[in-house]
Amino acid sequence: MRKRRRGSIALTLLCAMALLSAPGALAGTAFAAPEPQPKSLEQVRKDIEGLYREAGTATDAFNLAESEAKAQSDKIVEIANLVLAGQNRITALKTRAGAAARAQYRAGGLPPGVRLALSDDPTQFLDGHDRLRQGEKATSDLISELNRTQTDLEQYAKDASTHWETLEANRVKQEAAKKQVEDKIKAAEDLESKLEAEQKARLLQLEAEAQSKAQTDWLSTGAMTGSTGAPATDAGKRAVQFATAQIGKPYVWGAEGPGSYDCSGLTSQAWLAAGKRIPRTSQEQLRLPKVAIKDMRPGDLIIYFDDATHVGMYVGGGAMVHAPRPGRNVTMAGAGSMPIKAVVRPDA
Repeated sequence: MRKRRRGSIALTLLCAMALLSAPGALAGTAFAAPEPQPKSLEQVRKDIEGLYREAGTATDAFNLAESEAKAQSDKIVEIANLVLAGQNRITALKTRAGAAARAQYRAGGLPPGVRLALSDDPTQFLDGHDRLRQGEKATSDLISELNRTQTDLEQYAKDASTHWETLEANRVKQEAAKKQVEDKIKAAEDLESKLEAEQKARLLQLEAEAQSKAQTDWLSTGAMTGSTGAPATDAGKRAVQFATAQIGKPYVWGAEGPGSYDCSGLTSQAWLAAGKRIPRTSQEQLRLPKVAIKDMRPGDLIIYFDDATHVGMYVGGGAMVHAPRPGRNVTMAGAGSMPIKAVVRPDA
């Protein structure tokens, strides 16, 4: 009985070894990697949208760094002008101080008591002495002003150094953000370039359907219930007129017109045309005075997404105008076609 059991075990082992040693055994069959399933067009749309969202975030970082770099450059120019004015001031003060010192030397060769004793007219001497004292005070004031101006120049030099360091830091941030924007846009374009013409047309349709559904869902929440429909201010009307006049122009990241715009480039330039300078980026525009959605009026800005990386301008009737993303043009869309973070009012 024990011998038969041993024989059965041995036979089982031999069979297993034979299977394992057979050419191609198990490999390519039981352990073969499953074939990757092609993505649906809807998933491709979401992937492309996600890449452009990331590009939008990087674009805002680029715009902010560019804006800050310009501010630092302007400050450095301002300091340079102050330095030049200070140097000219020092030259003039030294000239005046030298002239005063020479005059004082000529008039003050003798001590005051000796000059009084030798003077034929004591009254004239005393008047001259008063003028001399005034001259001495004026010279002292000149020297004090000269010292203050030199101190100012030293401070200007320190300020300039600080602003240069900040300028260089912003340039580094600009370059990093620029590369990230370009990488994300290229990745999105590569995905889209693999689609057939029919698929690209269908992709546009899917985008429109997704936006329409988002708008319908937003309205169904009652977000606009009780809307006052407040009319635009004169400045708001001018901003809306400018923004809507750009419809059809392409989105280009970092652009502020006149031929192309990114989202915050469009809104900032629209309000500049209306006579109001506002921050350059959507994240900075978020700091403007906020209003409730139901109180929106034309010209107000709608900030989108949790990270405030997109912005459009409300035009009334539940619609807004915006520069959507690379590959798309300035267009009108539903105000609720994207997740709203806040509504801000530039002319509050």
